[in-house]
Amino acid sequence: MQLGVNVPNFGPGTDPGVLREWGRIVEGLGFDLLMLSDHVAVTPDVAQRYPEPFYEPFTTLSWLAGVTTRLRLGTTVLVLPYRHPLLVARMATNLQQLSDGRFVLGVGVGWARQEFDALGVPFTERGRLTDDYLSTLRETISVPIWVGGNSDAAIRRAVRFGDAWHPLRVTLPWLRAAVAKHALPALTPRIALRLTAPVDDPGRLAGVGTIEQVLDDLDQLEQLGAEAVVLDPYHGDPEDTRRPDIAWQALTALATHRRTPS
Repeated sequence: MQLGVNVPNFGPGTDPGVLREWGRIVEGLGFDLLMLSDHVAVTPDVAQRYPEPFYEPFTTLSWLAGVTTRLRLGTTVLVLPYRHPLLVARMATNLQQLSDGRFVLGVGVGWARQEFDALGVPFTERGRLTDDYLSTLRETISVPIWVGGNSDAAIRRAVRFGDAWHPLRVTLPWLRAAVAKHALPALTPRIALRLTAPVDDPGRLAGVGTIEQVLDDLDQLEQLGAEAVVLDPYHGDPEDTRRPDIAWQALTALATHRRTPS
């Protein structure tokens, strides 16, 4: 099972030097995948959690492809209705070529109504547009496509169009039930990463708790058939982007324990 990291490509503490350091650390610790999120217009609803500066994912991943050698690079997730599918196909294909085959296209329908309005894209049509655009992408690119989202519609979309289902920030019982219920493509969840005191709560998100709890979560995900797991160390406070060392320490602890299991 491969392990990846969702790197914050936004916020007051993020700049090209920090992004370069993220790439160096994620690759140096032996992780397999580095992924970025997507917004185009940082409207007030987006800015509450993902404020400027916001580094556009295709541009940033192309740059990171030149400063890394082994990491797979991807989006978690590209808001597919924001761009014409032929433009996405062109950018995804070029990034796949520029990275020597390391690109993964994670996509979703989006949630920020104000951003949809700013871009002139009908919010209520985002599901239909995503399906239409995925149909086009399936015919035009050979890049792996991970379909994100936790709803029944997202699962159906992943089954129909995806190389993998990419659920986001889930509990293990919920994920286990979803896997048992549906005939899914590959499983590649994105989970939280927050090292804390022990968490004794049936609603605990996978990836939250002690290092032992998180390691057990990863073992259970592997047993569930996950081909890759993306760790998300960002928890919604933009000020945390000023302290990336906290996330780097958690990733270092996890990588160290996985190399030297007790």
